[in-house]
Amino acid sequence: MTFVTEEFGALGRLEAEALGMPSLPFAILPHPMGDLTPEKVQEAVDQVMEEVLSILTLQPEELEKKYRGKYTETKKTFKAKPVFSWDHREERVEVTDSPEVIYRLIDARGWGDGLPVVPPTEERVLRMLEYTDRDRQEVIGVIPPRRGKATVEKIAINAVMTGCLPEYLPVIITAVQAMVEPAFNLYGIQATTNPVAPLVIVNGPLAKELDINCGYNVFGQGWRANATIGRAIRFILTNIGGGLPGVLDRATQGQPGKYSFCIAENEEENPWEPLHVERGFDPQTSTVTLVGAGATHNILDIASTTAQGTLTILANGMAAMETNNAYMGGEPLLVICPECASRVAQGGFTKKEVKIFLYENARIPLYKFARESITSMLQKRRPKWYTDVGPHTMVTIAESADAIMVVVAGGAGPHSAFVPTFGASTKAITKAIALKDGQPACSVKEFKAE
Repeated sequence: MTFVTEEFGALGRLEAEALGMPSLPFAILPHPMGDLTPEKVQEAVDQVMEEVLSILTLQPEELEKKYRGKYTETKKTFKAKPVFSWDHREERVEVTDSPEVIYRLIDARGWGDGLPVVPPTEERVLRMLEYTDRDRQEVIGVIPPRRGKATVEKIAINAVMTGCLPEYLPVIITAVQAMVEPAFNLYGIQATTNPVAPLVIVNGPLAKELDINCGYNVFGQGWRANATIGRAIRFILTNIGGGLPGVLDRATQGQPGKYSFCIAENEEENPWEPLHVERGFDPQTSTVTLVGAGATHNILDIASTTAQGTLTILANGMAAMETNNAYMGGEPLLVICPECASRVAQGGFTKKEVKIFLYENARIPLYKFARESITSMLQKRRPKWYTDVGPHTMVTIAESADAIMVVVAGGAGPHSAFVPTFGASTKAITKAIALKDGQPACSVKEFKAE
């Protein structure tokens, strides 16, 4: 048996089914539990003890009859689409050739994101598959929490639906390979109440060849590649992984990056080594980096004339209280605009020195945290750092300078972005966009089947 709060009952039941335990018994506790006193926790436990004892004494066949397929919904009602599994879908769905009818069908089945989609006809999917040398039934990864198998074909289907050009498929496949790495913690990202979303950062020659935006409005609208590649990742998380809002995706509020979150690094205006080179790849190797990212926070530097001044403003902007990085460390991301990057580099700072400066200065005095935050969050999650400390102890947003990520992107102007991340439980993953045999690909032409 297992314990869940009433808000996560449906998630727990669907997870149990995905793991092959449809009759796993649950004891349901009230929600939330995190802010309860020990006395209130004891009261909640006492309320479920009768059911716990019943579960422990029932025979297996009685448990099967009582709990198999029993969904525990929340006390609050919410509108949610039915959970859909691509592992059990119909092979073909025939529908009238009408954009409105197709849109209503896809929306009703929970296959989309609320926006219109491109119907994934067999012809379109086959055209997409021309841009990979992998077998269409090859499993690239298993997507939690429903643990759906992301085959090449299913990835292509979702890419078609989101409006991707066929040549984007290698980037999307590589992104899936990255996000199913255990260190990325995709299960936690999919099911958390936090507004975290996978951010795709593309480096190398393919970024330019595919016209992935790295300049003006880099996090905004206007570029098909950015919009549809990021959107395809979200469709894969929803349609294969089961991350439907309010069901398995439990984000309290979410964020716009959960529609689409994809950028390229502005390597031409980067005065330092780009992200993929820093992470051990050749400059001519095209890569995808997956970051478990929160919403972007604008940092305005309209007055600085020196490298020191710019770095101070950037560090202050990153010293954000109540983020996962403040409580848990991790790998916070700074997306610095070319204008600010140039000023800092001209001031003599290497990228490593930039990260050291940010680590030493992007800090928050302990006295600014609420007492409960110190005892229940900081001291529990970072005990070796903040157990025996005073009010003027400075809280870091990372465990080391090397953990801070710095990327250059954007157009002209004094605006940079702090992107808080999911904390120490999630690591950014970088992978080369490669052929099936592992050889790095320099051009999408290498993928296209002749």
